[in-house]
Amino acid sequence: MSYCLNPACPNPENLLDTEHCQACGSVLLLRDRYRIMQNLGHGGFGATFLAKDEQLPGSPPCVIKQLRPVASSPHVLQMARELFKREAKTLGKIGNHPQVPRLLDYFEANQEFYLVQEYISGLTLQQEVKQNGPFSEAGAKQFLSEVLPMLQYIHSNQVIHRDIKPANLIRRTQDKKLVLIDFGAVKDQVNPTRAGASEQTALTAYAIGTPGYAPPEQMAMRPVYASDIYALGVTSIYLLTGKSPKDLDYDPTTGEMMWGKYVQISEHFGTVLKRMLDVSVRHRYQTAGEVLRALDLEPYLDSLAQSMAKPTKAAPIKPALPDYSLPSGELSSGLFPSSPTARMAAAIRARQAKAAMDSSSGLSGGTRTRGTGGPRISTMTSGDRTSSSSEPPSLPPKLNANELLHAYSKGKRDFTYHDLSLLNLSKITLANANFHQSKLHKVNFQGANLFNADFGRASLSQSVLKNANLARAYLSHADLQGADLRGADLSYAYLSNANLRGANLCGADLTGAKVTDEQLALAKTNWATVHPNGKRGLW
Repeated sequence: MSYCLNPACPNPENLLDTEHCQACGSVLLLRDRYRIMQNLGHGGFGATFLAKDEQLPGSPPCVIKQLRPVASSPHVLQMARELFKREAKTLGKIGNHPQVPRLLDYFEANQEFYLVQEYISGLTLQQEVKQNGPFSEAGAKQFLSEVLPMLQYIHSNQVIHRDIKPANLIRRTQDKKLVLIDFGAVKDQVNPTRAGASEQTALTAYAIGTPGYAPPEQMAMRPVYASDIYALGVTSIYLLTGKSPKDLDYDPTTGEMMWGKYVQISEHFGTVLKRMLDVSVRHRYQTAGEVLRALDLEPYLDSLAQSMAKPTKAAPIKPALPDYSLPSGELSSGLFPSSPTARMAAAIRARQAKAAMDSSSGLSGGTRTRGTGGPRISTMTSGDRTSSSSEPPSLPPKLNANELLHAYSKGKRDFTYHDLSLLNLSKITLANANFHQSKLHKVNFQGANLFNADFGRASLSQSVLKNANLARAYLSHADLQGADLRGADLSYAYLSNANLRGANLCGADLTGAKVTDEQLALAKTNWATVHPNGKRGLW
């Protein structure tokens, strides 16, 4: 098809390779180069088209945005022109990032402005959720781990996107990486009411954003970098629930989105999301880097609670835990009782105290200590496991293979902190299960379906994962030392900081996986190993 760009054309569809529109007579080959193939969408200020560049070999596809304001007043035209120029300048500055579409051309023809961009083939996250359903917690964490570094890069170039939402994030078909699109082009009329109804981008003066995704300060025309953090938080809620902001209730007093009852996530992840979504800019995360560090806070929760437990003098925080939890301008002194960290620590202490009381009341023989030197060890008489003082006071009961499978079949997905070492779980399905910080030493997962499972900080040393499906699994900081991963599907798995020393990755598929060269250098690979770049061969 050869599509006509004339807004007034009564029948813009023409046969391929036609030189002039059969309905209105307009020239169809834009700038003697770009042939429009399909209308991808339009709004009050512009239209977007799929085109092909006939001056290049193979006529590769591209995306063309045409400035097409509905209103003809000089004010509206000037506003639209400035927005398009801004988008061109932004894409020209940051378009060398692999997750941002490149600007290919920018020109004016027949008193209309055009942007030519790289074509990104794939589904938007909005389409993904509608087709496949909501994400798991591990999936949402993996989404954030991929988008936050990109947002860091964008902000480092003094750019605020202002319209982050599921419809503006495309999972590229060829490498499955997320690409952020739409840097400034407006898709709706100067009418916030209509925009709110259709969930399209609204423009009021220069306030750009999608109602529900844009925070209050942005809609008040005062966007900051933290405004993108809020929009990313709302996007995460959409991925977890499948519900858009207009389908959720808001607290009439604070204006906060009420999403908690729709998700089943860990307390810590919920705390991170809540701060991302704080309506107060001052108390929200200020940078993408702060959110990235907060998502890695789990291993410090116990020590943090202990340091907060002393009212006379706060224990020093370990150097490995940056002081990113305080709101901007809040000084670190004493217990900082009003900070989110203090509230979180108080919740941890209360939960641990309750667990300890429940545990002690249920024991028949109490606890006994062994040895006179080294760390204090408590042996629970109601089970065969031991725990050091650094572990949670009350661990889940040890499950055998049948009990685990029965619980999973009944809908249970949370197996955090469980001790499942030495179990034979070959060829079973545990997709989307949460094994965060669980003990899985020498577990037999051969041929198991572990798609999108969360193994963050889990101990999988010497486990058998041969031919297992670990696609999109979350394995951040997991211990995989000596694990057998021959032939495993680790495509797009998140292996950041995982211990791969001695792990056997011969024949494993690591396409798109988040893993460093240094990590892979510690593992065993062979000619059949597919590396993150999609190529086979020895490391």
